[in-house]
This record gives sequence, structure tokens and C-alpha cells, in this order.
Amino acid sequence: MPTLQLLTSELDETLNITQATAGEDDSMADSETQQQVVDTLKSDAMNSSDTLPAAEVASIATPINLILLSLFLVLVYMRLRPSKNTTTLPTPPQPTVFKVFTPPQLEPFDGNNNMPVYLAVRGHIFDVSSGRNFYGPGGPYANFAGRDASRGLACGSFDAEMLTEDLKGPLDKLEDLGGEEMEALRGWEERFQEKYLVVGKLVPVGHEEAEEDEAKV
Repeated sequence: MPTLQLLTSELDETLNITQATAGEDDSMADSETQQQVVDTLKSDAMNSSDTLPAAEVASIATPINLILLSLFLVLVYMRLRPSKNTTTLPTPPQPTVFKVFTPPQLEPFDGNNNMPVYLAVRGHIFDVSSGRNFYGPGGPYANFAGRDASRGLACGSFDAEMLTEDLKGPLDKLEDLGGEEMEALRGWEERFQEKYLVVGKLVPVGHEEAEEDEAKV
């Protein structure tokens, strides 16, 4: 390196001057002593040159460079770390099983005790739980919950007298209804089919389909 060469040159020049001014009567011991001094100075110069790379490293490790390195490492960590806000998929609803119901089996599905809200229209049982405010407890059509609502819908009446009293008896066949009432009932049925899921079929007590369904259970 330039600094080392300059220092070595100065040492050699000093040695030459010393030898020139020394008399021929100088002892060999003095020459050897001078040579040892020069060698020591050269060795110190070499050792000082070895510290130059460390000085260069120290110049790199400045506070600003350390801050930039820290920011870089933080950005890499933020980029690679797993996200805590993982998307949780909603639990899919339980599949609906189409069942055969008798009037007594349908009755508990009136929205009370955390039960779903079912009602029957012309033999089809609809799950109207999404309309609980209308058909559930306290709703304007709560009388139809868990019951056959066919006659009440056909007649436009929500009174309890529109419902079949004997749940173990035959189903209401609606044979006494007029054309307009049956047309109104079909309109209601179509609306329910568009809006609600059919979950079962209504049959009278003792019907063979009901007995077969109970046997499966």
C-alpha cells in the first residue's frame, strides 16, 4: 500500500545516512543494533497496515448504515411472517334431510325452545325460520307455526279456528273451498316455494310413509 512503501523508504534512507556518518571504527555490535531497530520499525509498519481493513469495516458500520440495515431486516420479517388475520371460512349449514311428518310431529317446530319454524301448505312442509319475525313466537302469523296453514292462507284468515283441532285425525282436504280461495292458496304456495326450503311432507297419523320413516329412525 502507498503508506507502507513510503514508511519503508524513509527507514531505508535513515539507515543509509546512519551508515554513512558512522566511522569505520564502529563495532559490529552497533551495526547489528541499528539493523534490529530498523527491522522493528518495519515490523511495526507492517502491523499497522494490517489494521487498515478493520478501519475500513469500521467506516462501513456507521450509525446510519446500521439503521438502514435494521429497517431492511424488519421489512423482510414483515414480508415473510405468517399473517395473523387468516380468513376463517364459515361453517357450512347442516344438510337438510327431507322427512315425512305427521301433524303431532310437526307441532313442536313452532320456533319455541330454539326450534326452527315449519309450517305446511297443501302437504308441503316449509322451513320459514328466516321469516321468524312473521311466523315465529309473537309474530302476526304465529298460529301457523308447526301447523297446516292451508285453510287459513286460502281464506285470508289467521285465526286459530282455521287450524285442524284433532292432530291425530285426517288431514284437512279443503274440499269445501271455492275457486277463488283455491287460487289464493296456490298463489301462497308459489310464494313459499320461491322463498323457503321444502323440508318434508305432511301425512296423517298411521300413514304407511310415516311408519316407514319411523322404522328408519
